[in-house]
Amino acid sequence: MGLVALLRQNSSVYTWAAAAVGSNNAAGYQLAADEPVMAIGGFNGTDPSPTLAQFQKYVAEGKIHYFIGGGLSGRGNGGSQQASAITAWVQENFAPTTIEGVSVYDLTAAGEATDNGAGAVNGGTTVT
Repeated sequence: MGLVALLRQNSSVYTWAAAAVGSNNAAGYQLAADEPVMAIGGFNGTDPSPTLAQFQKYVAEGKIHYFIGGGLSGRGNGGSQQASAITAWVQENFAPTTIEGVSVYDLTAAGEATDNGAGAVNGGTTVT
């Protein structure tokens, strides 16, 4: 399944089909999937919104389905301290799946990421 199809799957259940750092990243996914995608940190990912606590609340409430790492342009996350904290929290708590070269984290699958003790996360998969 491609990334756009994944974002569309069961999207009506969520407030946001996904979240991505910066509106430049989020907009591409939103336009491609025709589903709402949260832009963490605003336009450049540098605004302190949402906070980590707000993002965690949205995840706990089941409002966001996926977190998309990186971006359509292949740039890294960068952004504000809040965006960096959100990215780190997602990476520490959810297992990535690589779809079309992009790391996607299912935020409804809490606790699937495991640390092997060497700082590497196990449990991710790759989908081509």
